[in-house]
Amino acid sequence: MGVTAKRSSMTFFSDGADHFSHRVRIVLAEKGVAVDIIDTDLEGEPQELADINPYKSLPTLVDRELVLYEANIMMEYLDERFPHPPLLPVYPVARAESRQYIRRIEKDWCRLIDIILTSEDADAVDVARKELTDGMVAIAPIFADKPYFMSEEFTLVDCCLAPILWRLTMLGVELPPQAKPLLKYMERVFERESFQESLSEAEHEMH
Repeated sequence: MGVTAKRSSMTFFSDGADHFSHRVRIVLAEKGVAVDIIDTDLEGEPQELADINPYKSLPTLVDRELVLYEANIMMEYLDERFPHPPLLPVYPVARAESRQYIRRIEKDWCRLIDIILTSEDADAVDVARKELTDGMVAIAPIFADKPYFMSEEFTLVDCCLAPILWRLTMLGVELPPQAKPLLKYMERVFERESFQESLSEAEHEMH
């Protein structure tokens, strides 16, 4: 997979449309891991997944005897198992800050995405869409200072942000001109070789 030689063989059960699966696929591509990605439809209740994951959930990562079924744990495991390029800072304070950024993305934005994608209440969807747009505009200025999220280097935080930003059009979110630093950041991230390699067929069709 691109910039680094493939160094391992794993199986990744992935939802090709889901941003949590997507964030792990970006890490796999960044690390150059040889992985068998199985695009999985939970509606079909795949027996292989049911046999290894008590929650029958996606994504699920299998590495020999190890089975992981939480996206953030997968990302950190991959970063530790394949240290280069590092996707978390070295120092404990900076690592904690990165984990907190990821947690905030999930509490502030992933919740809104769930409402937009699943709610049957049109008013609730409109409110969530506006809140998501406003949140993106508010955070845009920080991307004027550094090429990636609060960092000179691409990190796990970017791996979480990029799949959400890729889905903005599908979510009905249109960023205004004042979000220009964020729009430029999106261009940078989307052009990365690892990001392009991470895209599923469904994700290609989103843009």
